[in-house]
Amino acid sequence: MPNDTIQPGQSSVAVAPSPLSEGMRFVLKFAGVYNIIAGICMVAFYHEGFRALGIPKPEFVMPIQLVGVLVAIFGVGYLLVARSPVENRNLLLLGFFSKLLGPLLAIAHIVAGNLPIMMLAVLFFADGIYLIPFWIIYRKLSSQAA
Repeated sequence: MPNDTIQPGQSSVAVAPSPLSEGMRFVLKFAGVYNIIAGICMVAFYHEGFRALGIPKPEFVMPIQLVGVLVAIFGVGYLLVARSPVENRNLLLLGFFSKLLGPLLAIAHIVAGNLPIMMLAVLFFADGIYLIPFWIIYRKLSSQAA
């Protein structure tokens, strides 16, 4: 006869296995923490960023700081996807489009001569490396939700 009593430290709620592999979860957590840190730096240390890139700092920096706030918010979103993947999958789709369209705009400014070519490296490591993993994770989560 099976013992149906709940022991201390046990839960009576069955936990569904995560649809994400450990590698996928790592990518989301890494992107989340990276974006939160990058966003905070864009708000608080924007002048160092301009100096490092050799770009003159604009007089009005609030738009840069607002982008930093959005970058940090996206970071929170990636952590939410890592925690509850299927329920928060559409946050990842927004992040995918952000990491696709933002660099395209920056590339247009590089081609126009408004940004230095070294920005390509920044774009690759800040956004480009996430495009394929984000798309794969989003497709997996969408199929799981269906």
